[in-house]
Amino acid sequence: MVSQRLVKNAPLWSKMHEKKAPFFFSYEMTARCNNNCRHCYLNLPASDLRTAASELSVEEIDRISTEAAELGAVWCTLTGGEPLLRRDFEEIYLLLKRKGLLLAVFSNATLIDESHVRLFKKYPPRNFEVTVYGVTEETYESVTRRRGSYYEFHRGLDLLLTNCIPVTLKAMALRSNLHEHEAIAEFCRTQTRDFYRYDPMLNLRLDGNHERNKEIISERLTREEIIELERADPDRYGELTRDCDTFLSREPAHLDCDHLFHCHPGTAGFDLTHDGKFRLCSSVTAPGTTFDLRKGSLKEAWTEFVPRVRDMRSANSEYLENCRNCEMINLCSWCPANAYLETGALDSRIDYFCQVAHARAGLLKTGRSE
Repeated sequence: MVSQRLVKNAPLWSKMHEKKAPFFFSYEMTARCNNNCRHCYLNLPASDLRTAASELSVEEIDRISTEAAELGAVWCTLTGGEPLLRRDFEEIYLLLKRKGLLLAVFSNATLIDESHVRLFKKYPPRNFEVTVYGVTEETYESVTRRRGSYYEFHRGLDLLLTNCIPVTLKAMALRSNLHEHEAIAEFCRTQTRDFYRYDPMLNLRLDGNHERNKEIISERLTREEIIELERADPDRYGELTRDCDTFLSREPAHLDCDHLFHCHPGTAGFDLTHDGKFRLCSSVTAPGTTFDLRKGSLKEAWTEFVPRVRDMRSANSEYLENCRNCEMINLCSWCPANAYLETGALDSRIDYFCQVAHARAGLLKTGRSE
């Protein structure tokens, strides 16, 4: 494994950052979930009392969201785990609404009941996003590993749709549901029509759980399978071919630059964990890249901490001479956060992501994967 070697140079980025304000933030209301999905990078049991006790209180959310709104945030996404597990979900939802924030909710929909429908009809979210794991009970529950979840999903989704709650559907492309991928896509497009997306790139666990990571890796598709899915999807393939010049650069991506973070996290928004940790995005977990909002203010995190993280640099020649200058960087899911989750270092190559990027490049150049 390539060692992690980070150095701090002049804070050039912080001069750019000091004029920006957070436009949005994502709030992970809980890490607990009533499902136990095979591919999930986060979920803990719904009955996990220690995790429940660590979750931010309504008073803490009030303070943090007030600071966020004062700094300029206008959009908040409520995620989990499963956010509807929180018994005080409605109280927190209305609190954030009163701050003037536009709200989106990411949920598995299995816990939706009439009280949620009344709440969302009176105070609609901008979007309610639900993941579809399969179109048959067998496939759906092979992913969630919970009997009855397929029925609960359909009941909850029907309640949302029949009451005109704005819903979008998405999917994860997994080994366990690959045989139903086309049917899942058709179901999603039929139900919501205007929007559908899927993700074949599975992230490893934030807690580093070795056994759970083995399960996630076993659910990953091969590069050939990913390319076949993308080639068969007119919208996705059309976007790739239409923007080919953007995805494949003729020049090195970031010549003579040793910064680690070139992605957008920390430039327009941030992520808030269930226990009050501030992160540039939901995947950034390496030591030195999170800030405890129970011990400091959001303003301090945004104006002082983020510039320090964004100014982290690498002295790893293998990374600087290869990944950082790769013409396929925009086809790759590589980022410092994923590198840390996969390898334990922020500046290491991720072989699996690299293989997928090369296959995508081959598809764009010749119409077939390399």
